[in-house]
Amino acid sequence: MISTLLYRIQAFPRWHAIGVGSLTVLMLLLTLWPATSESVIVEIPASLQLQSSPPAGDTADSFSQVAAEVRPGDTLSTLFERAGAGVSVLYRMLADDDISQSLDRIYPGQSFSFGFDSTEALREVTFSESQMVQHRITLGDEGFEIEQIVREPEIHTRFTQGTIDTSLYLAGKNAGLSDNMIMELATLFGWDIDFVLDIRAGDSFSLIYEEHFLDGKKLSDGPILAARFTNQGRDVTAIRYSDAGGRTDYYSPNGDSIRKAFLRTPMDVFRISSGFNLSRRHPVLNTIRAHRGTDYAAPTGTPIKVTGDGKVISARRSSSYGNVVVVQHGGGMRTLYAHMNQFSRYARVGNRVSQGQIIGYVGSTGLATGPHLHYEFLVNGVHRNPQTVPLPTAQPLAEEYLPAFQDFASNMMGQLDVFNGNYAQANSD
Repeated sequence: MISTLLYRIQAFPRWHAIGVGSLTVLMLLLTLWPATSESVIVEIPASLQLQSSPPAGDTADSFSQVAAEVRPGDTLSTLFERAGAGVSVLYRMLADDDISQSLDRIYPGQSFSFGFDSTEALREVTFSESQMVQHRITLGDEGFEIEQIVREPEIHTRFTQGTIDTSLYLAGKNAGLSDNMIMELATLFGWDIDFVLDIRAGDSFSLIYEEHFLDGKKLSDGPILAARFTNQGRDVTAIRYSDAGGRTDYYSPNGDSIRKAFLRTPMDVFRISSGFNLSRRHPVLNTIRAHRGTDYAAPTGTPIKVTGDGKVISARRSSSYGNVVVVQHGGGMRTLYAHMNQFSRYARVGNRVSQGQIIGYVGSTGLATGPHLHYEFLVNGVHRNPQTVPLPTAQPLAEEYLPAFQDFASNMMGQLDVFNGNYAQANSD
């Protein structure tokens, strides 16, 4: 009798089965309880009482969540099977182009959540694209819907200041800056300051920048809002500004773009092994031969950046220059990059390239005694010293936006002055 009863219980809906099963066990216990002269009262907990409808919070539209994390070697099929969702529903999902594109790539550590209704049917799949972006797939009677959920970080504004003793990097770390923020600072002022040749002990910097937080934890650095660099007594200030036309750039206090049409140097990590010298003795040929460029020594494979927007007009192998690329820029200017170990995918004749793109990698091909980049800068066919040639500026702020910018710039420079004053006072106390 008991086995027949249990078999019938299994056919009930889930919440009925739980209630009936629990009530049956209690009834059997009462039946077998020793008889006494006193009545025995057993209170059945509400959670075990038989119900004719789902309990509150467990309706047909509610979900039980199953979390799953992508492990190394996982596929979507193994992930869905491990979560108890099965693969048949996955295959139907992947037939939807929007869903298949979003699920095109999964990676170890990526989080998924599977939502099941009270009948244990899959109704929802949520997965992370990043810390800020999630996707939710809803399974309905008429098909699938996918939506993107974007979380907005909390933005905190921070000020810091540093004085250089040995290097910008160490001063930046002492000021609490991340490696990325130090590189951003160097890139920002890299048009005006050569951080290999121009830096001196006692140079200083100060900046106001954003930090992004999520759930009380730092997520990332935001942009630099205003910065000042003092190099050998000369102040260079950069202010980030978005005009009414939607353009965002960094400007000097008078509205000129602090970005130049060309980077001063084509690499981030290097030492100058040979400068521009029209009477130099060639190290391989041992003859007096003009050196019409600058040599930047760096390890093999170091990325080389194109210094300005332009068009690749030559990418070839030369007996003297080795792997060499020539880029034509506006205003009759050309740059040349020689002795490269290999070209990048952008180094194709006819390609348009943008300032900062990787054009190749340091090597020692051609007539070279060691790994380095030979870099030339030509103006109307005449070689100029890359270290000293005047670099044209990028587009300044449009005149119509200058009045609003000047008010904004005055405010930001005032903040830098106040923060610097407070910082100096705090350190002197």
